[in-house]
Amino acid sequence: MDPNRLTALPIFSHLSDEEAKRLAAFATETSVAEGQMLMKQGDYSTELIGIEEGTADVIRDGNKIASLKEGDLIGEMGLLEHEPRNADVVATSPMRLLKLTHWEIRRMSDETLNRIKEIVAARRNDGVAAH
Repeated sequence: MDPNRLTALPIFSHLSDEEAKRLAAFATETSVAEGQMLMKQGDYSTELIGIEEGTADVIRDGNKIASLKEGDLIGEMGLLEHEPRNADVVATSPMRLLKLTHWEIRRMSDETLNRIKEIVAARRNDGVAAH
């Protein structure tokens, strides 16, 4: 994938050129249809998903707790904390997604991992984090 597409996502916007190229080489892109389930509550997290285009709802125990849009991340908590996903995530429009597996996450710099951890902490405080 083009490193510029990766760095267009806010969480990756501060990557060095070298790190962006390295991660982009392993990132995959996919498209999903409206209504497709991206993550299921209770499953284990094996990937981090960045939304390039489209929207999705975060649903915990049948209740919508958040809406996600372009630039948002999905699955970061479960991936970093090795816990089951705490919510379903369902596409509410056609979407284009960028995916990185836990193997690629391990290749990230400490600075990038710390930014992701800050997002996790903020979402946990807001009660809208999705593993």
